[in-house]
Amino acid sequence: MNFEIDGFGALKEALRRMCAALSEGDVPDGVVFESKVVANELLVNALQYGGGRAYFNVRREEGTIRIAVRGEHAFRPPERAVCSDTDAERGRGLFLVDALAARRMYSESEGTIVILTIP
Repeated sequence: MNFEIDGFGALKEALRRMCAALSEGDVPDGVVFESKVVANELLVNALQYGGGRAYFNVRREEGTIRIAVRGEHAFRPPERAVCSDTDAERGRGLFLVDALAARRMYSESEGTIVILTIP
């Protein structure tokens, strides 16, 4: 599944379509939810720091969900996520992504790639 998101207004609908497609493919509800959280956090970052337009691809591969997100402009997230202070209003997204994902990596052509395991 390939998606192009032009601004924050299109984000909700793209995530809804992604979740519906994963659910139809017999992906457990918990993994669909984790995929939605991961995609949302990465897409918000891509929209904020990557030029206001984001692209993402979601596919199921042998017991995993692979999500690749990139912005219109290159944005490379830090390799290691650190959770923000408890009173901070921002700074937990990548930490959440890493907590839910089996693996996170970066590619110049695809952007941030996250692998989620299907139990």
